[in-house]
Amino acid sequence: MISTQVTVNHYDFENSLFENFSNNHFAKDLWPLVYILSDGETKTAYIGETTDAYSRMGTHLKHKTKSILTSVHLITSEKFNKSATLDIESNLIKYMSGDNMFKLLNGNLGLANHNYYQKKEVYWDIFNTIWNQLRAEGISKHSIEHIDNSDLFKYSPYKSLTKEQSQGLLQILQSLVTGKNDNIIVEGGAGTGKTILAIFLFKMLSSELEDFSFNEFGTEEKVFIDLVDQIKKVLPNPKMALVVPMSSFRTTLKKVFKNIKGLSASMVIGPAQVSKEKYDLLVVDESHRLRRRVNLGAYFGAYDKACLALNLDKHNSSELDWVIMQSKNTVLFYDEGQSIKPSDAKKEDFDLLKENKQTSILKLKSQFRVKGGNAYVDYIDALLHTRLREEAPKFNSKEYEFTLFDSLETMIEQIKLRDKESGLSRLIAGYSWAWISNKDKDAFDIKIDDVQLKWNGTANDWINSEGSINEVGCIHTTQGYDLNYSGIIFGNEISFDPETKEIIVNEENYFDKNGKQSIKDPKELKAFIINIYKTIMLRGIKGTYVYVCDPLLREYFKTFIPNYKSEQPITKIVFKTENIKPFENAIPLYDLQVAAGNFGEIQQVEEVNWLNIPDKIKPSKDLFACQVVGESMNKVIPNGTYCLFRKYSGGSRNGQIVLVEHTNIHDLDFGSCYTVKEYESKKYEDENGWKHQSIILKPLSTDNTYENIILEDEDLSSFKVVGVFEGVLE
Repeated sequence: MISTQVTVNHYDFENSLFENFSNNHFAKDLWPLVYILSDGETKTAYIGETTDAYSRMGTHLKHKTKSILTSVHLITSEKFNKSATLDIESNLIKYMSGDNMFKLLNGNLGLANHNYYQKKEVYWDIFNTIWNQLRAEGISKHSIEHIDNSDLFKYSPYKSLTKEQSQGLLQILQSLVTGKNDNIIVEGGAGTGKTILAIFLFKMLSSELEDFSFNEFGTEEKVFIDLVDQIKKVLPNPKMALVVPMSSFRTTLKKVFKNIKGLSASMVIGPAQVSKEKYDLLVVDESHRLRRRVNLGAYFGAYDKACLALNLDKHNSSELDWVIMQSKNTVLFYDEGQSIKPSDAKKEDFDLLKENKQTSILKLKSQFRVKGGNAYVDYIDALLHTRLREEAPKFNSKEYEFTLFDSLETMIEQIKLRDKESGLSRLIAGYSWAWISNKDKDAFDIKIDDVQLKWNGTANDWINSEGSINEVGCIHTTQGYDLNYSGIIFGNEISFDPETKEIIVNEENYFDKNGKQSIKDPKELKAFIINIYKTIMLRGIKGTYVYVCDPLLREYFKTFIPNYKSEQPITKIVFKTENIKPFENAIPLYDLQVAAGNFGEIQQVEEVNWLNIPDKIKPSKDLFACQVVGESMNKVIPNGTYCLFRKYSGGSRNGQIVLVEHTNIHDLDFGSCYTVKEYESKKYEDENGWKHQSIILKPLSTDNTYENIILEDEDLSSFKVVGVFEGVLE
């Protein structure tokens, strides 16, 4: 058992601890181990790994900051090697940072992405065991699943950078040292890790050099160390801030900075604050959302006041000018495809800045958020700009769910199921309905057929707010955020012209007043609306579900997006009625009324028809077909499809999908005495040989309400494997 392979021992962090180490053979015999230093009163901790616990603890006891910590937990196991302890150290730093019980003294995590033998097969389970023991010790609090969905974890600087991000970071550091480039523009689409890179930079410049591990930079390790050392000499206490134009996302990042050692919420500011003082470094996240003096509503007064203070013409300047003026060095994370309204700074202004000799440009291309990768991102861009050919295959990925729904009610049900399974699954819509519930709490904003919904009840950090699963977010409350699954509602402000084969927009159905006032060119409005939908369709990490109000746009999307259920690969079965040669040109179709659910009343098996044998299948008397209905196997077998089975004739069935029969269970909850499930057997050995202890029949479903069927003792005597699944017939 894995739980017996790892031990967590607690000691007081003081000189007497070396006497206690004499009873721990891992500590005294130079085994690789992981340790946590902590103090319950100050809620501060440090995580490390070593093969020489005596020497390392002695060094820490002499350290100015670490010596004030009061406890040490040694994590030991005979399974540990150097690679394993480096990996566990990295994971502990990441997850304890996201857990938010302690502020970490660690500068960063060091090696995080290296691979080693049985990393996934063995050591992830060991890490889970360690985490649960730490929860028992009161060192950690939340589950790993909870932390995975937290903003503190998603935007943690305790993560290893990719090669692409490392090169971007190197360029930024060189600019700060040499002074050759006052401005750096980092271009990257949604989900390319711009925010992570920005926070990593802040953490690097705010940490003591000795606490920051540069190992992950490989052969360039010394280059990075020298650059950071030079920056700290030139700017020992740099005045720097992260500028975030969107108030909701700014609130979220303030919480993140507040809970990272060395950073503070005050480092995250809005553009208006830039006008009040000078900075050594300003980093602007989502810089495409910096504003100009158009459709600002209540913000007009503050905007004009800032322009006056900076001696700028309020009509011919923007917040981009404020940032450039007020900082010696600026880093602008930019994506022109996420500019969504007229008040956003002009693309032309960024183009002029790019042409300036004092500006350096670098690009991030790798997709971090969406598991569908760059292929999905490119597909969405081509879909919304009508560049896909009708004969092109629909987007399909084992890593990503991309599905079109005919029923909004069904899509809502599926989003709520995904939220129960993995959390952070939300509905998002285009701005095609007025926000009347803002003033009338009993009113519904969105009414589609029999479905009534409300817009987001709060503008700040809506995704994490209570009740958000029952509401609908908009571009303003979701831009910059990650979701596991997003359910996108395309409203009536967007349609499709089948003659020109172009997407069109209907201005009268677009209700974001500040998003369309002052726009005279319909093409400009269309570009903003397209950008909005592209941005929200790139929120989902694991999947994107789509419902379309407009019938013409829905028909266009059906050509390119897999349809929920109805367009899953339904079998094209050809029944033979003449010249039947059993098992030469046809196989029997049994009307088992197979329910891909549970066992139930006994039914008689009858041959009701014969099917053509597909060309790719070699004829055999062991082959037969039947129809599988239900959703319990829908990850492999779509509801209602015909499947090919081979009669079971012995051998191991573990891990295979099987058709089974059970004649002694008559529970009313069961649908048929036949079922299709993935088979797992647990056995034991006695004097008579190996015997079944239990048989587990596992569903493979996107619906987590389906449970394992477990057969034990007398149930096993009337259990029979009828056939082994060969595949879905097409």
